[in-house]
Amino acid sequence: MRLSRYFLPVLKENPSEAQIVSHRLMLRAGMIKQASAGIYSWLPLGFKVLRKLENIIHEEQARAGHIAIQMPIIQSADLWRESGRYDDYGQEMLRMKDRHDRDMLFTPTAEELVTDIFRGHVNSYKDLPLTLYQIQWKFRDEIRPRFGVMRGREFYMKDGYNFDLTKEDALHAYNRHLVTYLRTYERMGLQALPMRADSGPIGGDNTHEFLVLADTGESEVFYDSAVTDLTFGDRQIDYDDRAQCQAILEEFTSKYARTDETHDEGLFNQIPEERRRVARGIEVGQIFYFGTKYSEAMGATVQGPDGKPTPVHMGSHGIGVSRLVGAIIEASHDDKGIIWPEGVTPFHCGIVNLKQGDEEADAACDKIYGALTALGLEPLYDDRNERAGGKFATMDLIGLPWRITVGPRGLKNGVVELTCRRTGESEELSPEAAVTKIAEIYELVG
Repeated sequence: MRLSRYFLPVLKENPSEAQIVSHRLMLRAGMIKQASAGIYSWLPLGFKVLRKLENIIHEEQARAGHIAIQMPIIQSADLWRESGRYDDYGQEMLRMKDRHDRDMLFTPTAEELVTDIFRGHVNSYKDLPLTLYQIQWKFRDEIRPRFGVMRGREFYMKDGYNFDLTKEDALHAYNRHLVTYLRTYERMGLQALPMRADSGPIGGDNTHEFLVLADTGESEVFYDSAVTDLTFGDRQIDYDDRAQCQAILEEFTSKYARTDETHDEGLFNQIPEERRRVARGIEVGQIFYFGTKYSEAMGATVQGPDGKPTPVHMGSHGIGVSRLVGAIIEASHDDKGIIWPEGVTPFHCGIVNLKQGDEEADAACDKIYGALTALGLEPLYDDRNERAGGKFATMDLIGLPWRITVGPRGLKNGVVELTCRRTGESEELSPEAAVTKIAEIYELVG
């Protein structure tokens, strides 16, 4: 993409309504525009990041054998009355009537809807286990939306639902989801700590939230600092191996890590004092096991091995995709702007032409742009007739991990400048070597 042809409405000044870093930088970088309180339009740069996150989630869900579907954003209230949640959910649910005076609602979550799909099509235990998921827009009518996409009313979410014959099977699904989430977040360049949490209106006894540590987090968290030393890495996982999945759950959840809702001061004080940490965290996902809560209420049964109808055991698993964009920025920025991890960057590399209109510089930029594109990478070429300082400021603001700077002086010596956004370090390379290095970086990331 050439910047002269792209829609990137960057702002020079900090918006007065933005209270936290991610909201401020998303507005300044032209990623979002507020449509109404807590509701945003996603502009091209923000939409590209959203799609990058979505693709990572789809890949990791498929790796675990989970199946994607798409459910509607408007649901019938009748399903929620079956489960008993329609009146209990509270004012966060946006309720409405259609022209036939039927009660409808804008989806805040979809346990009832997916249970209805299951009970209409699955009759035998032989069709289990089954996990269905979607990535879809949701709406919760927050009383005071703030912090941009971090606490909006409309949000993009991955929500998955497992159906299993027994509690043991469903707890394996729980463990399997924890593993997939650890992999997913690390691919996004995040350390998201699983913490024992409260189940809230979803229900159930087993639940962990995944939190990214950040000063602007809405939750107070208490943890053993040893949990931050854990990394998932590139382990090979057999998702059907119950012992392997259970071992990973124990590895990542055995040390103390809890939100303020489930914090136990006595247990916390048993941790060596030098490892006790109190911080703020941003919730970016949660997994639940809630047994037969919905299947019994809604008649979601299968014929068991004994021929008798058996209510299935269920769980649900969510990732806040749009919220993740803000969380990544909160965890990865400096005073110049965003610093995207390579795994989620909207463009792999920026190309800055220091002297637009110079025949040699233009030709070199076009050649680099073509070479990167031919390798399947997406560069963003700043070909505007602007001052070099303005071009650098834009690249720093939008946070592309790597920048190739091309100018007549360097080209006389056969070199361009390759700069790492995170460290600020630069090196001079031939144009061909710069392209090769960028390709190698993303080959390693992939």
